[in-house]
Amino acid sequence: MKVNELTKDSLAQNFVQFALDCGVLKFGEFKTKAGRLSPYFFNAGLFNDGEKLGKLAQFYAQRILASGLEFDMLFGPAYKGIPLGAAVSVELARLGRNVPFAYNRKEAKDHGEGGTIVGARLQGRVLIVDDVISAGTAVRESVALITTHGATPYALAIALDRQERATYFQDGLVVDAPLSAIDYIKQEVGLKVCTVSLLEDLLAYLATTQDPGLIPHLENVKNYRDKYGIN
Repeated sequence: MKVNELTKDSLAQNFVQFALDCGVLKFGEFKTKAGRLSPYFFNAGLFNDGEKLGKLAQFYAQRILASGLEFDMLFGPAYKGIPLGAAVSVELARLGRNVPFAYNRKEAKDHGEGGTIVGARLQGRVLIVDDVISAGTAVRESVALITTHGATPYALAIALDRQERATYFQDGLVVDAPLSAIDYIKQEVGLKVCTVSLLEDLLAYLATTQDPGLIPHLENVKNYRDKYGIN
């Protein structure tokens, strides 16, 4: 797909602008967990004050409500998913969709109420709220935890889909998978996926920006997509 053929999604375009303004989305040369040299980096940990987190939750909540997902509660996986899931639950309630919220501890508590789950009891159809996914390992851990507690892992909401091929190890080597991490989550894990923005949205933004500091990065991101992106 050519950049000028990309569908402009106003919510996603506003989110890209927001991520740039917050310094969450940066351009340069960054090494991914798969060993790839990426021309951009998304660090959701830099949504690090009340105003930024509240605005981020608005983007999530608007996308979740527009998606039509029929979920019963939210789950925020430790650690980034905890404040994110809590903020999104508050925003959803403000918009008239009040649902229970829970999160997990990395280590089980051996006193008080004990256990690894904090908040509402896991039940019904669970929407997992996280920032981004790479290999999908953390999502599979959340799915296993939710299933163990008798609830149904139903969907995943994330901020950015990098739309690139996932990787796996074979004979000690990192090999490109035929699916993206998101496609794997959909097809192999069985979750529905809701994304605030896609790599396509970033490309569309770069293709139309008037910012002279951003224009040179378009070609690098396009080349990276051509090399590692999914069809």
